[in-house]
Order: sequence, then structure tokens, then C-alpha cells
Amino acid sequence: MMKPTIYDIARIAEVSTATVSKVLNNNGRISEKTRKRILKIMEDLQYQPNVLASAMKGKFTYQIALLIPDIDNPIYAQYLKHIEERGQGFGFSIVMCSTDNNPEKEARHVSLMLQKRVDGFIIASKFKNEELLNKLLKDKVPVVLFAYEKPELLIDSVTADDFLGGIAATDHLVSLGHRRIAMIAEDSYSGKERLRGYMTALRSAGIEPDESLVIYSGAGLEDAEETGGRLLDVKERPSAIFGCNDIMAVGAVRAARKRGLAVPDELSVIGFDNTALCTVSHPELTSISMPVSDLGQKVMEVIVDKIEGKDKIKQRIRLFPELVVRGSTAQKR
Repeated sequence: MMKPTIYDIARIAEVSTATVSKVLNNNGRISEKTRKRILKIMEDLQYQPNVLASAMKGKFTYQIALLIPDIDNPIYAQYLKHIEERGQGFGFSIVMCSTDNNPEKEARHVSLMLQKRVDGFIIASKFKNEELLNKLLKDKVPVVLFAYEKPELLIDSVTADDFLGGIAATDHLVSLGHRRIAMIAEDSYSGKERLRGYMTALRSAGIEPDESLVIYSGAGLEDAEETGGRLLDVKERPSAIFGCNDIMAVGAVRAARKRGLAVPDELSVIGFDNTALCTVSHPELTSISMPVSDLGQKVMEVIVDKIEGKDKIKQRIRLFPELVVRGSTAQKR
């Protein structure tokens, strides 16, 4: 069977080849209904544009690299889902690379993606290789930071407001009567902003933050459980724990269970990100919800504008997170 061509797509869609080309190149004025119909036909026929030929002519390859730091954290699967959905609407596919927070892995992935002539990079959270990031910017490669910021660099970023999220999480615990509130922290830009929100909310409530109640944890569930255990083994243990993400919060719940402490009756726990972990945890986890759909849509709009040379002004976009109350937090007894 011969591979479908742009002419086949145009014939079935009853449009001109120029219209199909506009959908592929994501330019020109086309109704959303027509765009979706053409994309559906392409999908049904498994049509693949000759991206190598386009690349050799200096055109787009319609591929964007998404670099994530930790494939085990379910928030990145949610981000990928919404970024991919929006990417398809623009005619771009997403290539995901997991870096494990390793600068050498970051360099290898970026080198490979540049060889594949991807049109741009979405870098999600924590990019350790500062030298490489600066080189990408110097070489005018389209790059957008996602779910974190680098205020010291002139670079586009799309993130939720982690600082306000940290305030919302802590305010919720304070409103339930908790005053000895611990935090399992994370060494990242977003983690530090969440910690800053926690500190700000405590001070606003007239509670002087106790540095001994803030412990940094590794990224894994076992690390989080061990850190949660250390917080619960102190003489005057906290009545509530704020996990910097849902993995850390679930780790705290597990640590409490191993010590015979009931959640939320003897310990309230709140997470951050509102991932699928929240509803499989027992009790279900109260968490701060990231606007993942809006974030995915916005980051694709910014990166596509950069690729097409439309966006000359650097943007720092922040969206608002929301509190989702479930069964892991309760009034202090």
C-alpha cells in the first residue's frame, strides 16, 4: 500500500493542498473545525509529513522536545498528556526525555534532540546544566521553561504560582487549628517557592517557623517516608505535615501508619500537585491542584510562537493553583 500524500488528505477533506499545508505548518486562517477534521484524516490514514525533507529545506520538523527531571513523579505524566493534546492541535508531536536531574543526561538528550532537528525545547523543572541552557539561548534555539522559572535569565517560562500554593496549603492547616506544622521540602526552584509560601503563611498567622520542622527529602517514596519518620520521631511531634509534592505527602502518611498514628485524627497531611496518587492513598489526600490543562495549553502557545518567530518579548506566565480538600486533613484535636 502506498503512503498517503498531502494530495490524498486534501481530496478526502475536500479542501485545497494549500489548506492542508497551512494545518501542517500551523499558519494562516483556518477554522478550528476544519483544522480538527484535517488532523483526524491524517491520523486515520497514519499520514506522516516528510519532516526530513522539510528540515533540509530549513523548515520545521514539527517535533518539540520535552525534558522532565523525574519520570517517577506522576505530575509529569499529567503534564505530558495535556502538552501532547495541545501539541496535536498545533500539528506538533512531543518527544519526552527524562534527565534524572543529571547534567550529563541533560547534555546527551539535548545533543540527540538537536541532531534530530527538533524545533524547540520545553524544559520542565530543574535543569542543572546552566552552561548548556545559556548556550541554547545564545544560539537562539526556542526554549520555554515549564513549571519553574529562572528570574536571572531572559527566558520564557510558564508555571503555576508555587509561592501562593505554599500559602494555600499552610493556611488550610492553620485554619484547622494546627500550629506545629512540619514540611517535607524539595531542593528545586518550585520547592523553594512552596517553602517560602509556608514560611510566609505561618508568620501571617503569628506562628514563628521552627527550622527543625523543615527537612529536605530525596525524590523517591522511600526517601519521603524516611523523612516523614524523622519528623514524627521528635519528642514534640508536629500535628500536621505539608509534603512539597504528593509523593512526599504519601511518604508522610506511610510513616505515620508504621508508627500507629491515625491520619487525619492524630496527624493531618497535605500534598501538592493533586496527582492520581491523591485518590489511591488511604485516606484520600488533600492537595494543591495545579492547573495542568491550562499550563499545557499556555506552554504550547508560547513555544509555537517562538518557533514561528512571532514572539519577540520574553514572557513569565504564572497561573493560580487551587486547594482540593479530601480526607487526610482534619480539625486538630
